[in-house]
Amino acid sequence: MDQALFQYLLRMGDTTLILSHRVSEWTGHGPALEEDLAMTNVALDLLGQARLWLTLAGEVEGLARDEDQLAYLRDAPEYRNYLLVEHDNGHYGDTIVRQFFFDVWHYFLLKELCASSDERVAAIAEKSIKEVTYHVRRSSDIIVRLGDGTAESRARMQAAVDDAWRFVGELFTDDETSQDLAQRKVVPAHASLWPAWLDHVKATLQEATLVMPDPDQANHLAYRGGIHGRHTEALGYILAEMQHLQRAYPGASW
Repeated sequence: MDQALFQYLLRMGDTTLILSHRVSEWTGHGPALEEDLAMTNVALDLLGQARLWLTLAGEVEGLARDEDQLAYLRDAPEYRNYLLVEHDNGHYGDTIVRQFFFDVWHYFLLKELCASSDERVAAIAEKSIKEVTYHVRRSSDIIVRLGDGTAESRARMQAAVDDAWRFVGELFTDDETSQDLAQRKVVPAHASLWPAWLDHVKATLQEATLVMPDPDQANHLAYRGGIHGRHTEALGYILAEMQHLQRAYPGASW
């Protein structure tokens, strides 16, 4: 088994799965009907991507675990998602800032993965980037609309940016897994994504009249726990809700 590839596929699958669940929590609770529908569609897009990554992870592992078993029959320490996506929804501005930071990173990562030396990885990236291109446009637009709004709206968005910034560094951290795969040209070095991400985020926040935190405060090493199974308490609550039916009725099918 290619252990490095398996671990990386879990990172991608777990990250999109957990963010999908977080975003889906807004279904029926959005601030406007249009946003309610948009967030639901984003959640579905991410869920579809999670299925692709986890299905491939199961194939690479070779232990006959499918997407459902990987999603529903692992405990929190076995999850490899980035900490940013398990962060609480908070108010709508908090959710949008989290989504914006993730979407921009996700787009630049998928753009590089489209040229992966592993054809299976490239195929998933090519399929996913079409959806993520829309995600970036949407979240960037809402950042501007809410940031450049009323005084209260701007203050809330600035606080949301400052709060989420501490989770950004992990997205650009390279460890043994990503370094191994980068050498084989399966994935890019995550640190290489930082300049393009920073440029897009800086330009968008400026347009939104928001202040970008000090890039050094993102600290590329401080928040690397999620990809190694060290999570916040939030993930436990997410999994308790998400996995309830499968845990209560093992092996059940419709």
